[in-house]
Amino acid sequence: MYITRRKTRQIKVGKVKIGGDAPISVQSMTTTDTRDVMATVEQIRQLEAAGCEVIRVAVPDMESAAALPKIKSQMAVPLISDIHFDHRLALKAAEVVDCVRINPGNIGAWWKTAEVIKAVNERGIPLRIGVNGGSLERPLLDKYGYPTAEALTESALNAVHALEDVGFTNMKVSLKASDVHMAVDAYWLFSQQSDYPLHLGITEAGTVLTGSVKSAIGIGWLLSHGIGDTLRVSLAADPVEEVKVGFEILKSLELRHRGINVIACPTCGRVEIDVVRMANELEKRLGHIRTPLNVSVLGCVVNGIGEGKEADIGIAGGEGVGILFKKGKLLRKVPTEELMETLIQEVELLAKEKAAEEADDVAAGSHGNGSSTPSPHRSANESSSSLTRDLPVLPQKK
Repeated sequence: MYITRRKTRQIKVGKVKIGGDAPISVQSMTTTDTRDVMATVEQIRQLEAAGCEVIRVAVPDMESAAALPKIKSQMAVPLISDIHFDHRLALKAAEVVDCVRINPGNIGAWWKTAEVIKAVNERGIPLRIGVNGGSLERPLLDKYGYPTAEALTESALNAVHALEDVGFTNMKVSLKASDVHMAVDAYWLFSQQSDYPLHLGITEAGTVLTGSVKSAIGIGWLLSHGIGDTLRVSLAADPVEEVKVGFEILKSLELRHRGINVIACPTCGRVEIDVVRMANELEKRLGHIRTPLNVSVLGCVVNGIGEGKEADIGIAGGEGVGILFKKGKLLRKVPTEELMETLIQEVELLAKEKAAEEADDVAAGSHGNGSSTPSPHRSANESSSSLTRDLPVLPQKK
């Protein structure tokens, strides 16, 4: 699949580049009380271990803001502060964090935003303009009657234009709604009228099942049309699950290649091993591997090697004896009760070998890096597939 990524400006959140030709990064947000430094840092470490590349924390009060230096000192990835209502929290957070998120719908009078701009400018950190369908400005609600994609887009453009008027351009933008259609349309509309990097998400998406499906559809559609530079999958669940789903969306579109991709048959009456249990156990026990590998778990030997020929390595169950194969070729037969442990050992070994090869490539001057290499894209001047809708009349930069 070849995707033409929208050409955007590039900003830096800590050491993570967002926009331009940078890989699409995966973000999440802690669910702990930010004032509880120990609990927050513990969850951050879990997110980092899962591969999360940027982490946001809520800053609802000054006590939370005061905890940020201790939190920041104990984390390896960039930190974003999430600010609503009180601009003074943003001023305090800007002293420590790598990016400040504000919502133009609830931050208040313009002079408050101006103070925030001055604070982030002094530290050279970006702003995230986070527009949300649940907190649009009253004039826009009066104009449109209720939240719409056009209202979200106008809110974002108004904020962007106001910031540009005072010479500020170090920003990324999000236009989130819990309604998939509204969010997709808002992101699409904005992308046709501005080149700032976009943070994608379907807000309040729901549980792991519901939220993952909604996010995959909404975020996936946008990414497949080249829209989006960083993302968060919002789930009512452990935030580690958000990171897993985010990477799976990117992997399915071949936009990122990271970690184990388990290929498992849907099972049928011929199945001779517990595919469901083994596939889930593989994902859990091999979750620490970042080297991209396709691992196949198939329930019978009838079509085993054939169905798994695209996998780097895999197993197929048999009656008492299964098979271990690599790149479609039989390696050896293995007693059924030893299949799982044998496969895990072989995957660990293969991952180390592949990581060493990639390290040698990098040392020799190659630009590839297994975990974050985007797949080939069409050139920017090549026509994109279906972005041909009519644009509504929205504010233009004067």
